Amino acid sequence: MGTLREDAQTIIAESIKEVLPEAAVIKALQEKTFPGKVVAVAIGKAAWNMAKAAKDTLGDRLEKGVVVTKYDHSRGDIAGFEIIEAGHPIADENSVLGASKALELVRDLGSEDTVVFLVSGGGSALFEKPMKGVLLEDIMDVTDQLLKSGADIVEINTVRKHLSAVKGGKFASQCGKAKIFTIVLSDVIGDRLDSIASGPAYPDSSTSEEALLIADRYNLQLSEEVRQVLMIETPKVVENCETVITGSVSELCKAAAKAASALGYEPYLLSSTVDGEAREVGRFLAALAREIRRGTSTLKPPCALIAGGETVVRIKGTGKGGRNQELALSAALGIAGLNDVVIFSVGSDGTDGPTDAAGGMVDGSSVQRMRHAGKLPEVHLDENDSYHALKSIGDLLVTGSTGTNVNDLMVVLVREE
Repeated sequence: MGTLREDAQTIIAESIKEVLPEAAVIKALQEKTFPGKVVAVAIGKAAWNMAKAAKDTLGDRLEKGVVVTKYDHSRGDIAGFEIIEAGHPIADENSVLGASKALELVRDLGSEDTVVFLVSGGGSALFEKPMKGVLLEDIMDVTDQLLKSGADIVEINTVRKHLSAVKGGKFASQCGKAKIFTIVLSDVIGDRLDSIASGPAYPDSSTSEEALLIADRYNLQLSEEVRQVLMIETPKVVENCETVITGSVSELCKAAAKAASALGYEPYLLSSTVDGEAREVGRFLAALAREIRRGTSTLKPPCALIAGGETVVRIKGTGKGGRNQELALSAALGIAGLNDVVIFSVGSDGTDGPTDAAGGMVDGSSVQRMRHAGKLPEVHLDENDSYHALKSIGDLLVTGSTGTNVNDLMVVLVREE
């Protein structure tokens, strides 16, 4: 074992390495034969990595492609591909440009041709074409309202699918007679294919009624035009698409358990379907750490408590941060003064909210160090300003783009005193 923080960094690195999409894309494509023309459309935060793996596997069989990914997530040119970087978590004009390029690519394909569709999390914002009667600004505004309200990803995507001309199975309908072979890297709890990137090539199980109920639940301010479009039903049947899932948060958690065990910790998987408010999950993880540290838990150190999923932040303040950072700051308050305890929460894609951080890592000294740095952690938590609180003491996790995206990893490490 190294220090607790060194061990935590090792667990993060090993876990993310195990859910990189390249090997899975290569395996999926090596087992397929394609009789006619082959083109590729890759969308999401892991789009570049998936597209590069597809091109390396298929070579000249893959004639052309389009990659639509988040800003700063491209890693260079790919032969035959047009690469477009766009907005996330809110769509922008490049999101519309990327969708337009993809639709242009698939427009004249025949029944013998194939679209290799590479989908990863983030595609909902990155791949967009508004329905007739809806403006991009409408979608941007609705998404912003939903994000700030604390709606979960399934609820957000239910609304976005009904406002989009390429989500909820609608992209598949615009591929004509061509076959679609979809490889999906899942960032949605339960691997719901109609929710990952809002299911552009998968039949939609959500309904207009559900979309309107979500709008009402969160008191969304909608124009009459937008409300009318929400009433248009999405496709319930998609017959030209075959789908393979390549990675998920459960695999991320298994990889974390394996890495923790190799470092000498007894791993315990709490859940791979964690949701709810980030600060509440942070408080709960801290409570578990206190029990173990006091010796009143059936779990004994050295141990690693592992969870995965996607929490939400209900925006009430004006600060800067993300769900993983807010979870970590909340946990820091709960473990203040404890020895030999570290808690971290990290986004597997390397990004957390509108920041350059992937998450946060805290220990029993974090709160005291914040106070010495002139920060009041309780105030920063109330203001949704976890970024500046954690940054002041070097407790941000900054990985850069990882090339994958399978939800978040949360780990409590407890070592013997």
